[in-house]
Amino acid sequence: MNENVPEVRKEPREEAAAASAETDAKLAELEDRWLRAVADLDNLRKRISRDKERLRAEERARVAAAWLPVLDNLELALSHAGRGDGDAKAVLDGVRAVRDQAVAVLSNLGYPRHDETGVIFDPVRHEAMAAVERTDVEPGTVVEVLRPGYGEGEQQLRPARVAVAKKAE
Repeated sequence: MNENVPEVRKEPREEAAAASAETDAKLAELEDRWLRAVADLDNLRKRISRDKERLRAEERARVAAAWLPVLDNLELALSHAGRGDGDAKAVLDGVRAVRDQAVAVLSNLGYPRHDETGVIFDPVRHEAMAAVERTDVEPGTVVEVLRPGYGEGEQQLRPARVAVAKKAE
């Protein structure tokens, strides 16, 4: 370096103005990035909301489609019963078959039927509606299912309503 050249120093005001301009530019850049991030987040929220609604509509359509054969078979059973020429046993068998089909649809959707007797009463899976004196089974055993339950754990649609054995007095 040349030692004879005097060092050029900026005035304190010039240094402050340069620093202020640099700070303003950095602030403007950060504000722009922040506004873009807020806009991106808003767009993400809107997209998730649209996707969620689309998925709900698809699931509703899938479940409704699963029930259509059950409805078709109920209508078929009713039309045979309304003719008057079919015997009652055939109609009853048809209605039972449709019921079994509906139970299968629920099971395929993740809600298996629970209508077991002879099992120990479980307050999570059962709702006790009656206590019946019985000597042939242990107290606390389900002896009759009044209304079946569907589903398991957190996926339970409803518990089974049951009658439970109690000790004979």
